[in-house]
Amino acid sequence: MTVKSTLTKRYQNILRATIQHYIATAEPVGSKTLVQEYDFSVSSATIRNALGKLEKAGFLYQPHTSAGRIPSDCGYRIYVDNLITPDDRIGQKIAKYLTEKLYKETFNFEMLLQKATQILANFSGYIALITLPQSSPNQLRYLQLIPASSKQVILIIVTDSYQTQSILIDLPESVLNDEPNDEEWLAQELQIISNFLNSHLKGKTLLDMVTLNWRKIDKQFIHYTDFLKTLLQQLSDYLKSSISTPIMMHGLSEVLHQPEFSQLQQVQTLLHLLEEQQDKLLPLIFEVPAIEPLTTKRVTVRIGSENPLESMRPCTLISATYRQGNIPVGSVGVIGPTRMVYENTIPLVESTANYLSEALS
Repeated sequence: MTVKSTLTKRYQNILRATIQHYIATAEPVGSKTLVQEYDFSVSSATIRNALGKLEKAGFLYQPHTSAGRIPSDCGYRIYVDNLITPDDRIGQKIAKYLTEKLYKETFNFEMLLQKATQILANFSGYIALITLPQSSPNQLRYLQLIPASSKQVILIIVTDSYQTQSILIDLPESVLNDEPNDEEWLAQELQIISNFLNSHLKGKTLLDMVTLNWRKIDKQFIHYTDFLKTLLQQLSDYLKSSISTPIMMHGLSEVLHQPEFSQLQQVQTLLHLLEEQQDKLLPLIFEVPAIEPLTTKRVTVRIGSENPLESMRPCTLISATYRQGNIPVGSVGVIGPTRMVYENTIPLVESTANYLSEALS
């Protein structure tokens, strides 16, 4: 169900105006402000009632009892998905600027990425991040499942670069309940599954694996569907974590002018993330999607609590992959406060990713 089917046009307009005013001012928004600055042609009491209902729905909240409202993460999500139209003009502007500044220069691709990161930070006013191309994604060479106990198995993974990893995985309840509690039986079943998975997954990259259709799985493995999905996720997480692509970064000084980062603790948390936790940040920026048509929009917006890292909760991350042909090889991202000018930042990220894709090709 979309916001358009749950909110009237008036409520949509009031929510949009409230969020836009807060983004512009960083001040909680009250009914008096909306009546004075927006032509709703309704009374202050009507606006106040609407704000109360939007708060009750979880789209807004009051930082203090006597204060106006500010957007929640849920409110920003509704705003981004339903209430704005990205400004393509600013996307065209940065594309033109990138072409003029970089196209005729003699750079290697890494230098081009450094310049593009700086330009994106300057245009957006936020922290820009661009990963170097991941030209040789890890492929699975071999895997083996062995019993650890009656309820757990060990997954051993070997990649084409001979990296080895072992992961402990719980057996699903459906298997534990339906099958005999017998170690010899379990070892035999795991060997059969290992043979099956090696035949299907050997030589697969992370990109290949996320596009596998488990609905076509052999009938004899149907009762292992949940287990195999968990296994695939573990494989994907491992191969993703083994990527060691450096992240180009620029714009920290710009974002520190935002009031959200006025506290020293908030600055230190952000710096620690950017400088010491790039291994955790990288999978969020370069989240490899399935192969899609080049015409498909591929911008991902993670708002506040949608970010799995605690240190990213005050922030929004907007990212898009750049490609070589139709294969994602790197990513462009922007980190800023949740109070972000989304209609400008989304096309800036997408246009920069498109430019890098063209530069690679």
